[in-house]
Amino acid sequence: MTVTVNGVAVDAAGHASPHAAAVRELLRQRAVIAGFATAEASGVEADAAIERLLEKEVATPEPGEEECRRYYDAHPAEFTSGELAFARHILFQVTPGTPVPAIRAKAELTLAEVAKDSSRFEPLARELSNCPSGQHGGNLGQLGRGETVAEFEQALFNGAYVGVYPQLVKTRYGFHVLAVDRREPGRRLPFDASLPRIAQRLRERALQKALQQYIRVLAAGAEFEGVDLDAAKSPLLQ
Repeated sequence: MTVTVNGVAVDAAGHASPHAAAVRELLRQRAVIAGFATAEASGVEADAAIERLLEKEVATPEPGEEECRRYYDAHPAEFTSGELAFARHILFQVTPGTPVPAIRAKAELTLAEVAKDSSRFEPLARELSNCPSGQHGGNLGQLGRGETVAEFEQALFNGAYVGVYPQLVKTRYGFHVLAVDRREPGRRLPFDASLPRIAQRLRERALQKALQQYIRVLAAGAEFEGVDLDAAKSPLLQ
């Protein structure tokens, strides 16, 4: 089905989705109306015009120190440096064409077995793990933040537990049975040292909300065919 924005056909090729293409065309048209581009603008010229448009019409408030302090107090783990976890895992790898339900079922059974008897972790890792660490009983050694993929790190540092993690960890590599043998606490970074990072995080949040609202307003006065544009869900231009 052809996608149109205010009667203009949209080429979705090169975009993440028809929604993303429709959002870009909506913004391009607004840039033309605002005088940032000619009606024929496309490609790099249109992208530059959209950037100027957003800089002009989407206001992002600067976070104050009090707001940054509240974020710092509410997210202590983000500002702790040097925390270590000594971990093991059993990886059930998922590759193209593999039967994912069967792999997950096997991983679930293994998790239940090691949760019941942790002494089974090492022999099962040697037998079943698709990671080279399997030959060492699944031992990964000491791990800090930033050393693993995000999903694994989230589970690894999800609290102060020691022992078998109570659920499977799903990452791009497959399903992991995870256990933490011991932890070494880190040192919390002072607020002043963390302030630039916090301010940037809050700016990004504010910008995302402002963009969603801006596109929602533009979409309310536009006509679409071939796409149901929900600004809260549509991919936004970077």
